[in-house]
Amino acid sequence: MAGTVIKRIEYPENREFVVVVHDLLAEPVDCIVNAANGMLAHGGGVAAAIANKAGRRLVEEGDEIVRRQGIIPVGSAVVTTAGDLPFKGVIHAVGPRMGEGDEEGNLMRALMSAFSRAHENGWFSLSFPGISSGIFSVPHYICARSYINAVNDYYKEYPRSSLATIRLCLMEGPLLNEVRKHLD
Repeated sequence: MAGTVIKRIEYPENREFVVVVHDLLAEPVDCIVNAANGMLAHGGGVAAAIANKAGRRLVEEGDEIVRRQGIIPVGSAVVTTAGDLPFKGVIHAVGPRMGEGDEEGNLMRALMSAFSRAHENGWFSLSFPGISSGIFSVPHYICARSYINAVNDYYKEYPRSSLATIRLCLMEGPLLNEVRKHLD
């Protein structure tokens, strides 16, 4: 598979968690996760990169979801088209900002929600970036622990989910170093 594999963890029922160094927009998966805010605004970072490559349809669909449902709550996830990207869809997971309280629990809920949206759509593979670790300022050790625990909990709770492969797609740097520590 694409990217540099840092670690592969196998689960029962032929499920796997793979940590890779790669470009999220080039991941060989059915869907990707966007590190979203509750307004599904794509101002910077991963969200802006996704919106720029996906095109207008993704932004318009996100705006319509917010018009219909209101601000997407922290810990939730919604699905839009992938637009011009080569995926079946984009899942927008709303992670917490530091200082909101229960950052670890809310981050795990956002990821579990994203994984559930993939399953509901019958998708087999998903890749997610660092969520809440950038401008939302959640410390890397909390993020790393949450990412790993969310995958473990998901596969424990849903061992036969259609979602057979979950990939954590990062760049080299402090967040990846923290993930490596938690995997050892």
